[in-house]
Amino acid sequence: MADAKVIPFDDDRSRGAAAQRPPRRRAGGSRRKGEPVVVREVQPMPGRILPQDDVPVTHEEQPPRQPQQGGASLEQRIAGGLAFLRRRLTGDYEIDEFGYDQELTDQVLMSLIRPMYEKYFRVEVKGIENIPSEGGALIVANHSGTLPLDGLMMQVAVHDNHPENRHLRLLAADLVFMLPVVNELARKAGHTLACAEDAERLLERGELVGVMPEGFKGIGKPFSERYKLQRFGRGGFVSTALRAGTPIIPCSIVGAEEIYPMIGNAKTLARLLGFPYFPITPTFPWLGPLGAIPLPTKWTIQFGEPIRTDGYPPEAAEDPMLMFNLTDQVREQIQHTLYKLLVQRRSVFF
Repeated sequence: MADAKVIPFDDDRSRGAAAQRPPRRRAGGSRRKGEPVVVREVQPMPGRILPQDDVPVTHEEQPPRQPQQGGASLEQRIAGGLAFLRRRLTGDYEIDEFGYDQELTDQVLMSLIRPMYEKYFRVEVKGIENIPSEGGALIVANHSGTLPLDGLMMQVAVHDNHPENRHLRLLAADLVFMLPVVNELARKAGHTLACAEDAERLLERGELVGVMPEGFKGIGKPFSERYKLQRFGRGGFVSTALRAGTPIIPCSIVGAEEIYPMIGNAKTLARLLGFPYFPITPTFPWLGPLGAIPLPTKWTIQFGEPIRTDGYPPEAAEDPMLMFNLTDQVREQIQHTLYKLLVQRRSVFF
């Protein structure tokens, strides 16, 4: 395996997106010539009723509560599950040009992550109102934890707490798309390469895009440097937001630093395996597979006030001083919020 690296936003090479992104297609085979494309509405996940848009429901108009938990009857959940399996077996579902499968993400992948989010890390979310109800936005967060669980928790936090149940499309490093199984799951969940081309296209389509500019420098830093932000690169994410005219939303995550306290780094072994680092923690590799279980820390994710970019002229994306200033502003806002959350925290685990 080649050495993993992060594709910088400033690199506008098209090989990142074009070479590795699957074409937009209908699952289950190619469409016959002349056959119309059928776009089917995503069914709600069994056991979870999604809110109806633009339909005000008063207290008197609400339907009677079902005797089963989850809001849907047992028969409805079984029927929904069988319908889901039928669509998967027949290929009767849609994926976008990035490989994103919204139905699979909503009904399977998010359901697998949600227990860890709700019960294990007990994530508390603040400032969700700062994420717009529609249109593109770039969410910029700190990165930590040895393994990138913080990105997954942020994805669930946005979807489950936002009034519009918006989906977050994360930008990931090369390594994610070089690993078997992980590559396919990342694509299905809507994530793509951390390159300027993919990020700008998603933003222009009105998607929420998440980026963690610290990259491996942040996620692989030693435990002694926890909650100290690393460099944010050359400000490529700011340039992308300026070109798309979308707001930048700083995001601060507390709790991820302690799930795998990294007390050492086996650099030689990391080079042999093609990894950016090989972590040594108090439990790994000493306890074998058990050492890979994260500590049950208490998390807080706070979304800050948006930094608008639509007031700048088009040539602003090429102004290095402006990019430096905006990058520093985002970084300082995240760092200040981290310190504030740490002061308010009662304990690492409670």
